[in-house]
Amino acid sequence: MVKWSRDHKGIRKFTVIVLIIVCLALCVGVWGEYAGIFAGSCSDFEVPSGAGTQRIAADLKDSAVIHSELLFRLAAKIKGVDGQWQTGSFNIAAGSSYGEIFKLLTEPQKGSVKVVIPEGKQVKEIAAIYESAGICDSDEFLAACDKNNYDYDFLKAVTSRNDLEGYLFPDTYYFEPDTQPQVVIEEMLANFAKGMYTDSNISRSESLGYSFDEMLILASMIESEAAKTSDRYSVSGVFHNRLNNPESYPKLQSCVTVEYAMGTKKTILSLADTKYDSPYNTYLYPGLPIGPICCPGNTSLQAALYPESNDYYYFQADEYGNIHYASTFAEHSAIQREVQADWHPDDS
Repeated sequence: MVKWSRDHKGIRKFTVIVLIIVCLALCVGVWGEYAGIFAGSCSDFEVPSGAGTQRIAADLKDSAVIHSELLFRLAAKIKGVDGQWQTGSFNIAAGSSYGEIFKLLTEPQKGSVKVVIPEGKQVKEIAAIYESAGICDSDEFLAACDKNNYDYDFLKAVTSRNDLEGYLFPDTYYFEPDTQPQVVIEEMLANFAKGMYTDSNISRSESLGYSFDEMLILASMIESEAAKTSDRYSVSGVFHNRLNNPESYPKLQSCVTVEYAMGTKKTILSLADTKYDSPYNTYLYPGLPIGPICCPGNTSLQAALYPESNDYYYFQADEYGNIHYASTFAEHSAIQREVQADWHPDDS
């Protein structure tokens, strides 16, 4: 007769516990899907922008719609609806099941328009996207992009400009046609506050010797210079190397800052372009530009905050978007001659 060792008994006990947990989870999922377990109704249940499952469960409990926050959160996890909550006001019928309330709170409301704002778009491009979708007029949107109209701590710290470039969070949104621009902007700023302006990002910025706004400016440059995640961290390393050695490299010399200043896109800048007088021109003025040059995503912000450690001071993109790095100007010049052999300054 084979005797079980303590290890075998422990494994068997652990397996039983796991099976019990799985069975309970499945029971909760099935129960919540089919049983009418809600205590009451709510004709005007509000889901604020950026609200997570914990916040929604607490609000439902406070509104006497559900009995248990824990069961709701567990069922939401099993159902896979975390992060899919829609902003707005909802009418929850008495006796609704978990499955019914999940469907109600995660599906876009009837009549709403889905709008995708990609990372790296400028405010003027975002305005055009909303106008094309029938949400709001482009000119009215741009006119509403005055930071002084919105009460957010991250905007109060910005003193050099009044626009919202950099602070409109790239995401997927749902709005009714002909929504007031201020409503659209408020939701984008609220998402920025949740996704970007976090204590950890603020603390990291300060530990590097910069303000959060300055790191956002750098993130916008990284977003515009590099398409690949790995390149974003490498490009950030180049910019940080230059910022940390102002005596040898007083200027960042980023082409995308000149393009932003001139309001154009070019294959290659001419010498005259690099002399374009603007506080955004990092060929002309030392340090970071006066403000962000696009609305970056969180990946670019993380790259700005946690740059790759390298010894590069130059980089050059080829026609395929591949970025080539160099430690010396001689190396950089050789790379430029090779990748730009068939390029010509675009004077358009």
